[in-house]
Amino acid sequence: MSPHSTDAPADSALPRARRRSPERPSPLVQGGLPRAGQTPYDRATAHLDAPLAVVDLTAFDANAADLVRRSKGKPIRVASKSVRCRALLERVLAREGFAGIMSFTLAESLWLARSGFPDVLLAYPSADRAGFAELAGDPGLAAAVTVMVDDPAQLDLIDAARPAGPGRGEEIRVCLELDTSYRVLAGRVRVGARRSPLRDPGALAALARTVVRRPGFRLVGLMAYEGHVAGVGDEVAGKPVFSRAIRVMQAAARKELARRRWEAVRAVRAVAPRLEFVNGGGTGSVQHTAAEAAVTEIAAGSGLYVPRLFDNFRSFHGRPAALFAQPVVRRPGPGVVTVLGGGYPASGVAGADRLPEPYLPAGLRYDPQEGPGEVQTPLLGAAADGLAVGDKVWFRHAKAGELCERFAELHLIEGDRVVGTVPTYRGEGHTFL
Repeated sequence: MSPHSTDAPADSALPRARRRSPERPSPLVQGGLPRAGQTPYDRATAHLDAPLAVVDLTAFDANAADLVRRSKGKPIRVASKSVRCRALLERVLAREGFAGIMSFTLAESLWLARSGFPDVLLAYPSADRAGFAELAGDPGLAAAVTVMVDDPAQLDLIDAARPAGPGRGEEIRVCLELDTSYRVLAGRVRVGARRSPLRDPGALAALARTVVRRPGFRLVGLMAYEGHVAGVGDEVAGKPVFSRAIRVMQAAARKELARRRWEAVRAVRAVAPRLEFVNGGGTGSVQHTAAEAAVTEIAAGSGLYVPRLFDNFRSFHGRPAALFAQPVVRRPGPGVVTVLGGGYPASGVAGADRLPEPYLPAGLRYDPQEGPGEVQTPLLGAAADGLAVGDKVWFRHAKAGELCERFAELHLIEGDRVVGTVPTYRGEGHTFL
């Protein structure tokens, strides 16, 4: 699929995010946002019944362009878990500035490689013995897929899965992962995800020597994902003190990690001089990570769809590109409508920020006694009185690609037209996680 224009949508009634007002309110809106049934999404999908999911291609392309701008010339490896749609992976990888995929399971990696994606980095260790047997037994797959290792036991598992016979299969491309968490109070307090056990350059270099000396493996990359910077918003609406604390923490964490990452890369290159890539970053830290000389490529994916968790960053403001609609099926009383389903919580620590956000028409909120439900969801607010049975309510999911686990297809919208419909991973019969 060829890239499309990255110009702003023609219909200025659509906001870039809930907390950012549109520049020129349309006469079709109240309080700067479209009324029920009057958004381009409603017009584009008037012939389609909800539930359904859409991707606004103009917003998607604008977000892709912004990621490239912030990456400062370093290639962006697309995090597939945040997209989960082959057609949209193809679309973004056709753009200048994007190269390669960062996958989330070995089965997905092999499927993508068989589908023609030539550079797939598996971002997490795997225990998929059947997958490793397939990888080691196929020269094309072995050339396209790089696996993640942070423990010699993972090498043992791969070796045990290799096919029998002389040579025992293809050479496996390996990437090592550096722990990026920020430690304070002499290490007693950790900020960041619990990922790799490899924290200091010496430990990373020791595993690098193990890989280099071990037949059947080739060390090609190093990854360090700073989720506490890339995935944590630093300007949370209504929480100025908390936001300030986040910014102070992130500034200190970035400084500490830049030094440690540089030292880690130097230590690993001393063992493996032909290291092909050093991957770092994420949607929320693209410009900061790109500024580090030790990093050769940036990872990003959520910034293409811009789910609601990415509304809270000072450094960039994306356009909501992926939405889903639920139909109104009941009107229990004044100021209340009920939509079908909608209870799609995102992964992570349970909380209100992990719930989908009622987005359009503006002014709807959950009933605090029920929240979003498995089969039905009551919504409260004055906007409910403008909705009829069969109308659509549009939601934004909290985390990017997880939306695609709920829908078999995505309707692609430009302006007020559906210009295509493409399957998600689920629509192609795959639920990798």
